[in-house]
Amino acid sequence: MSTSESYILTRDTEATIIPAGEVHTLPAGTEVTISQALGGTVTIRTASGLFRVASQDWDALGEETAAKLAEAQSEAEQTAQSDAPFSEELIWEALRGCYDPEIPVNIVDLGLIYDLRASEPDAEGQHSVAVKMTLTAQGCGMGPVIAEDAKTRIEALPAVSEAGVEVVWDPPWSPHMISPEGRSKLGLD
Repeated sequence: MSTSESYILTRDTEATIIPAGEVHTLPAGTEVTISQALGGTVTIRTASGLFRVASQDWDALGEETAAKLAEAQSEAEQTAQSDAPFSEELIWEALRGCYDPEIPVNIVDLGLIYDLRASEPDAEGQHSVAVKMTLTAQGCGMGPVIAEDAKTRIEALPAVSEAGVEVVWDPPWSPHMISPEGRSKLGLD
């Protein structure tokens, strides 16, 4: 699966417009290239812009491509699932699997996570988690999509009963918040 290779959508496909965050149907026969396939999400480029394609629609990129994407997602999920005891670090690791669809750096290394709190365990040993995060731009319509990705990843942890992810704007995000790992990935060193 190459990011420079062209693919032709085999069927009408729902995709989220980046950065507007609106769902749009791309018609069968649309030529696309994969610009990013990270964290179980795929960003494609068409003649009309960037779109995010959900995993249930990867088959529209062709059986072989869908299988490769599913295999990579499965490997990432297996790595994320751990028998380790619950800890805040497990939550951080789950969030490192969530990516901005336009930037090949996870939301933790982008500096988008402002606050993370886990409750004490309840009677069943389950925790609730609250996260405050921001986005790289206030006008980005992908905020609810990225927040839902983060919530889903946290709630997939065995000892988490529920998670809430709130998008906040204070303090405003700036590139100086990117971690050294993220800066390296983006060539900002």
